[in-house]
Amino acid sequence: MVLCAALVSTSFTVGAAITAGLDPAVLTLVRFIIAACLLGPYVSFRFGLQFSWSLFGRSALISLCLVIFFFCMFLALRFTSALNTSVIFTLVPSIAGLYAVFLVKERLAKRQLAALVVGMIGAIWVIFRGEPELLLAMAWNRGDVIFLAGCLAMGLYTPLVRRLHRGESMIVMTFWILATGSIWLLLLSGRSLPDIPWADVPLFVWGGICYLAFFTTVVTFFLTQYAIAYLGPTRVMAYSYFYPGMVVVIDLLLGHGLPDPRVLPGVAIVIAAMLVLQYGREET
Repeated sequence: MVLCAALVSTSFTVGAAITAGLDPAVLTLVRFIIAACLLGPYVSFRFGLQFSWSLFGRSALISLCLVIFFFCMFLALRFTSALNTSVIFTLVPSIAGLYAVFLVKERLAKRQLAALVVGMIGAIWVIFRGEPELLLAMAWNRGDVIFLAGCLAMGLYTPLVRRLHRGESMIVMTFWILATGSIWLLLLSGRSLPDIPWADVPLFVWGGICYLAFFTTVVTFFLTQYAIAYLGPTRVMAYSYFYPGMVVVIDLLLGHGLPDPRVLPGVAIVIAAMLVLQYGREET
């Protein structure tokens, strides 16, 4: 899961680097299609590409959450930083936990609730750069607001999977989520596809999309499914709190320097929340 968290953390930096190369909806569409094509042969070999309208409809509802999230992520990265998006993303477990209370009647342990609250405090610290007056004035930048909207949609993903899963292999459902997500994105951006100067899209943008499709979609799925069997879903979810710290390290290695020192305590708080959630699994 540390490897998985490292790969997911790179998606914020890679996304920030390539977001100007294509329209966010088109960029997300290409990512989904490539990931579906990579998963398709494996799913066909292991399970067969069985089709049912029930699976198609349930997958389409789940994929709508992902489509909204990734569209908002690529759009937001035009206006905000990779660090900010990685920290705002740590709000997703709290959002998902709230949705889960109503959708799947989930009850959280006391330490899990404490960790979610601590993680939210750390995220808010980074968003407002440790300046209480900005919090009181609600001085969000445009990208932060857009990405928060995406996180509100992403928070529905896990509760919906638990609510709508009917016993299929998770990788089969994942394939159909990617396939139906591609359909949503075609409806959103299909008319603009003929007008895009595909030959002028920089090579590094294609490379970034392929990286996101393979490493941060297909590979992270397998790593997560493997880890869940040993750690359980709550401890696996906790590793998302590693993202801000890893983004800081990635940006530093890329020569971007350290972020504003005022945001570093917030990053530390988020990592502390991960540790609380990690070791608080047995309390009820």
